[in-house]
Amino acid sequence: MATIFPRVREIADPYGEVVRISVEPHPGGALVLIDRPDAPHAGKAMLDGYGADVLLGYIMSARLAVPGSMPEEEIGGLFPARFQLEPEPDAAIIIDQINDEEPLRIAAALWDRVYADLCIVCAHARELGRRQQAYLH
Repeated sequence: MATIFPRVREIADPYGEVVRISVEPHPGGALVLIDRPDAPHAGKAMLDGYGADVLLGYIMSARLAVPGSMPEEEIGGLFPARFQLEPEPDAAIIIDQINDEEPLRIAAALWDRVYADLCIVCAHARELGRRQQAYLH
């Protein structure tokens, strides 16, 4: 069977901002990495499948909330993180990887494309987790 991992995609907005999303096998199932290759000091987010699923829901909730606000969401586990909506001056989702130095900022102009790619990534993450469970049994 041919392997498709690691899977890496770069998403750009009309202004040149780039978000890179990758998924690869991890002993816990899957590792989802989100970073900004165009901004060296932008921080990054490392999530497991659970964290990627929560981010998926947070993006949709943020789309529905803007221009208003919404509460932050915090996850634990292997890769603890905090998701926050920054509604002004330009709406963005801030992913604060707890215990990491710089948070990752995803501008609203990228939300739809990041959401769509994360739908695919989450399916891959679930499959990697399933394979890991099958391997352990």
